[in-house]
Amino acid sequence: MNRLGSPAERGAATVLVLGLVAALLAMTVGGLVLASAVVASHRARLAADLAALAGAARLRDGVAVDGACAAADRVAASNGAGLVSCAAEGLTLEVTVAVTAAAWPEPARARARAGPAAPVDLPPAQAVVGPG
Repeated sequence: MNRLGSPAERGAATVLVLGLVAALLAMTVGGLVLASAVVASHRARLAADLAALAGAARLRDGVAVDGACAAADRVAASNGAGLVSCAAEGLTLEVTVAVTAAAWPEPARARARAGPAAPVDLPPAQAVVGPG
């Protein structure tokens, strides 16, 4: 037996290092794919919120549902999303958008709703202006 060990053990460290590098590479790629999906999800939620607000503002201004949905579509597109659905009930607009993820097979979808708040019965407010 020589200092390096038996001939059957020669190269075992190389195989171990290659296995560790492959595992590290797989974990890195998995992390990047997951990060891509998370970023697409955040972009979809942002685009849905902004599109719903834009469309609801158009409804409040007296524009028909088609015009409100067109405004929502423009805002969604300017934020990198595609409008999947748009529906109005009164002055409330609900939109669904989709954003394609760079490394994920399915697009990220988000739904948002915007419109006037429900009326709340509050006692009359008393304001004090100035000192005292």
